[in-house]
Amino acid sequence: MQKGQDNESPSKLETSKIAGFASEDKSRVSSDRQRRRLGLFLIVAALVVTFDQLSKLWIRAHLALGESLPITGRLSLIYIRNTGSAFGLLANQTFLIIIIGIASLLIVLLFLRYLSQVTTLSMTSIGLIWGGAVGNLIDRLHFGYVIDFIYFRLWGNFHWPAFNIADTAITIGVFVLIYSFHKSGVFSKEYEHNHGAQN
Repeated sequence: MQKGQDNESPSKLETSKIAGFASEDKSRVSSDRQRRRLGLFLIVAALVVTFDQLSKLWIRAHLALGESLPITGRLSLIYIRNTGSAFGLLANQTFLIIIIGIASLLIVLLFLRYLSQVTTLSMTSIGLIWGGAVGNLIDRLHFGYVIDFIYFRLWGNFHWPAFNIADTAITIGVFVLIYSFHKSGVFSKEYEHNHGAQN
């Protein structure tokens, strides 16, 4: 009787070892994937900050304040100092805007930390948003204002408010993030969850 029990023990041990190795492999793959996606986030954010700051450096070096350089019939470069936030809101409230900017960066990092379904697309979008926010924050900390220079005429004499590469990255990042959520089924799952709770 004891002999039969001893014969079963090694197979159980082998099964548990195989299961242990499999779980270790899965955790290693998951860890490597998270590392790669974090690397992607950092690369995208760093590229946005670099291009944003280099473009603003070029504008300061080649254009006087308020000077315009036409590129096409609708697009021109103009050196503008924006003491407010988007669309000139909160003008001359630099300290408040800096606090809001730092808080926004921390919220994005927390969002990244607790995002359940992290994909390459969502990491890219968060990198764009974070990089754009850092680019504008550098301006505010260094100068007390943000340098805007892309000036686009939509039709007639109506011009879109001047913006920069950081603003562009944030806007694209938001739309890409929404699309990544849609693609991963986050919205449909949330709808099903709320709809099921109501029923």
